[in-house]
Amino acid sequence: MISPTHPHCGSNKESTAGTASSPAYPQLRLNIEALDNNIRVMAAWCQERGVELAPHVKTTMSAPIINRQVAAGAVGVTVATLDQARLAIGWGHQRVLVANEIVDRHALLRLRTLLQEDSGRHISCFVDSAAGVAAAAEVFAGAAAGLEVLIDVGTPGGRTGVRNLPQALRLAELIHGTAGLRLVGVAGYEGVVPNSRTQSTLDAVDRHCGLVRDAYYAAAKYFETVAPIYTMGGSAFPDRVVAHLPDDSQVPGTRTILRSGCYVTHDHGTYASVSPVPGLVPALSVRAVVVSVPEAGTAVVGAGKRDLPYDAGKPVFLAALTADGGPRDGATALVRTLFDHHTVLAEAEGLSVTDVVDLGISHPCSAFDRWPEYVVTDGNGQPTGVWHTDFNRSSLASPPGS
Repeated sequence: MISPTHPHCGSNKESTAGTASSPAYPQLRLNIEALDNNIRVMAAWCQERGVELAPHVKTTMSAPIINRQVAAGAVGVTVATLDQARLAIGWGHQRVLVANEIVDRHALLRLRTLLQEDSGRHISCFVDSAAGVAAAAEVFAGAAAGLEVLIDVGTPGGRTGVRNLPQALRLAELIHGTAGLRLVGVAGYEGVVPNSRTQSTLDAVDRHCGLVRDAYYAAAKYFETVAPIYTMGGSAFPDRVVAHLPDDSQVPGTRTILRSGCYVTHDHGTYASVSPVPGLVPALSVRAVVVSVPEAGTAVVGAGKRDLPYDAGKPVFLAALTADGGPRDGATALVRTLFDHHTVLAEAEGLSVTDVVDLGISHPCSAFDRWPEYVVTDGNGQPTGVWHTDFNRSSLASPPGS
């Protein structure tokens, strides 16, 4: 296991709750034992099914976590934006998949510079249109390092991606004949459906996986690599992805790469209810102090929408402690309402002002981006350090001449 200390992530010196050096409440808290468990579980799950993992690191944007994922066997990292790609490269990762279209000239010029700086870097991105191909070709024509692209296959009413097989085939032919670009694979995303295990949802996921696989077969004659990539993303339906993998006998050398990201911390809501990967456990919580008990059955804690994700379900009450860390046995509550910096707990029992409560969260992608730093704990909840995230784009100003 690689050391959690990283030059871009702050120190890991002891940070004990209740001292002047501790982050004030509320705190985002990461159980390191649960995190490491999830990394091991997902690595084993992929290995057993013969697929590779390039985790989508926009979930955490935290180098110590990403380093652990790569140390456990991840073949690269996935990001959503060029800024995130530059950060990942700055953290030492050389294989980066931008799971998005890059069409603006400024970003494409930066991408060309990143590839020219180091021949050992492998950065690829998605395309889904002739206009996108033209924009990339204008920048990469004549470049020493051509741009590796994958055809993005989407769903009607969804987000990016071609919508059908003829569109995918036309795009493959166009890329093949365009100087500066190399077609290296096909990508899909099965997560643009409700995160549920209803039969209608599973049927929609299966249809999409089938379409992506068919597009991969159809485009194969235009691939310009001996190891073409078939990649799918999302943490809710990886089992459906592996049920629809392309046959290597039809496209020799195929590399199947999953881009799942949320598995790394799992959660107490969305992914707890839909993930098919056994053994994952929630690793994230938010600890906040009870600031008011204004009436019987109601308690208000000092954390709200600015601190807690709420796009995929409300937080859940996990446990409570006294201000000095003693147990609040029998304390119960339900999250009723979130305001900017307050959460109102209903049916609250056994809670007093200055108590602290632990709240479980749903959707880790909407948790980390609220916190420039978070508390790392052992399996017993004792703080062992403070790690940082890096969603700050202000440090990414263009260098001279870029």
